[in-house]
Amino acid sequence: MSERIEKRVGEALRESGATVATAESCTGGLVCSLLTDIPGSSDYVDRGFVTYAYDAKRIMLGVSREALDEHGAVSEPVAREMARGARDVADVTWGVSTTGIAGPDGGTEDKPVGTVFIGIAYAAPWGSGDSRVTVTRYEFDGERTEIKGKIARQALSDLLGELRRLT
Repeated sequence: MSERIEKRVGEALRESGATVATAESCTGGLVCSLLTDIPGSSDYVDRGFVTYAYDAKRIMLGVSREALDEHGAVSEPVAREMARGARDVADVTWGVSTTGIAGPDGGTEDKPVGTVFIGIAYAAPWGSGDSRVTVTRYEFDGERTEIKGKIARQALSDLLGELRRLT
């Protein structure tokens, strides 16, 4: 059995001297919880924002009213702004966001239950022009807690992939 994703992410963050903050909606803090399950995670975990409501996303992360109005919370633009907001408000290397529909209700034809957008924001050194945000849409099956777990682990996997791109 391979090493748990949260341990691999922690090792990669520690080795690169990077820090991370999470901005979570549908996962309710689970991504940050997984990261902090690892002893010594205070070396790289700065904070987690649980921003379930529109106002929380606006006030804590600076997500724009326009993005929320035009696209809704479960969208690529909002995931992008959430990840960017976590990175910049916490002043860390990496921001990770999750916004989705864990169910059992709330899904639509375009965005069924299990839909999530995961954002990963990187803060490159000033003046390099290399800062970036990636957002990926996924759809997961299962019961609510099962979907939340899959989303949280996928967010960590996406972060690990981005960390590896830098090395």
